[in-house]
Amino acid sequence: ESQLGWEVICDRSSLNMRVANPKFFEKVSRPAISSLAALGVNAEFRPLNDIEVNGRKISGTGGTEEGDAFLFQGTLLVDFDVDSMLRALKIPIEKLKDKELDSVKDRVTCLAWELERTPSIEEIKDTLVKGFEEGFDITLVPGGLTPEEEQLLADRIDYYKSKAWVHKVKLPTEEQDTISSLFKAPGGLIRVSLLINKRYRRIRYAYITGDFFAYPQRSIFDLEAALKEAEATTETVDHIVTKFFQEHDITIPGVALSDILLTLHKALDKIPITEHGIPLHLTNQIFTVCGAFDDILSLAPSQLLLPYCAKSTECGWRFKADCPLCGDCSIDDAVALGKRFGMPTITIQSFEHLMETLQQLKNDGVTSFVGCCCEAFFAKHNDDFERAGLPGILLDIDNTTCYDLGKEEDAYEGKFESLTTIKLDLLEMILKAVERTRPENIQVDIPLPQGGIQ
Repeated sequence: ESQLGWEVICDRSSLNMRVANPKFFEKVSRPAISSLAALGVNAEFRPLNDIEVNGRKISGTGGTEEGDAFLFQGTLLVDFDVDSMLRALKIPIEKLKDKELDSVKDRVTCLAWELERTPSIEEIKDTLVKGFEEGFDITLVPGGLTPEEEQLLADRIDYYKSKAWVHKVKLPTEEQDTISSLFKAPGGLIRVSLLINKRYRRIRYAYITGDFFAYPQRSIFDLEAALKEAEATTETVDHIVTKFFQEHDITIPGVALSDILLTLHKALDKIPITEHGIPLHLTNQIFTVCGAFDDILSLAPSQLLLPYCAKSTECGWRFKADCPLCGDCSIDDAVALGKRFGMPTITIQSFEHLMETLQQLKNDGVTSFVGCCCEAFFAKHNDDFERAGLPGILLDIDNTTCYDLGKEEDAYEGKFESLTTIKLDLLEMILKAVERTRPENIQVDIPLPQGGIQ
């Protein structure tokens, strides 16, 4: 509720610059930055699209272009209710300590915090108007919708209120047999979700989302349409996507064609996982490093890595590599599963400990591993896993993680104080798949020579 949105809509030629130009964002943000200065806040532009105060975000911006026009918008935080935000994100605030709430404030700020008062909306609007008038050497005249715009609104308002519009880009639910993947490119996180027709192995719908910026905006929607009903193979997808980029003028700052293809490959690689008895929607909770799922299974993973944050916060072994099997947390059951399937267990204490462990395992001749981490950790450290060079199968963990709480720095150092949960059912499925593919458990049918055995 305590935000103020502003938009600039005008002829693209007025700035003689494409929206996809990184300098465009800063140029259109400058009047807003000047307006903040007039209010007493010293703000700066932070690429790609933030306005920040001493490293803390106070405004986000974004834009698009269509034909000869562009639209650019910003949202300014006037005040900020941390508790309401945490409830909206479904984070259990009753479990958070004061210092954990404070960590959220380390990332954002607002006018009320910076000025120690809350300016009225009218004061902020007047200041923004003056800022844009001075910044672009123009005079703004208050006005309402034109008769033509009023008619367009009347014609279209029912559609824009409809579920067809409101839920147009809503991702399909797990029950619809979706596969998903993510990849962190320099220009932002790419997330792919594919609704798969398993019987005919075709892509019913494709959804490509994330925090990157594509120009023109509709290019991603058009690419999704091009993938509809395509054969769900990397060869077919590569052909469609490559041809699409060749035939369309698409700009995605910081994201290359190869990044899009890699993310699609990661999603399609999950289809064969179902052959191991793992439901398709559960594959979204599985990540792989240095290879596809079946390739890693063929290496016979022999080590189980578990996160210390899944140990009870009251346990004296929480920050130790071993486990006393006391039965107070999901680590206990995970260790028991490891023993059942012949997988020695190590509890990872910190990011540095993880990197050291992966290197030591490589030195000891371990070919691959199974581990657990949250999706956010995997997205952030995928490159680190790949550089470590040890193939692995990772599965997501349950409950509120350090990334949900803004405590990734504590987790990095091994000081995260909340409890997560291992997905034991999925872990058992994966360990069963590992066991079945071990050389000693593979059955090979050898045809008898004619005339019998001699």
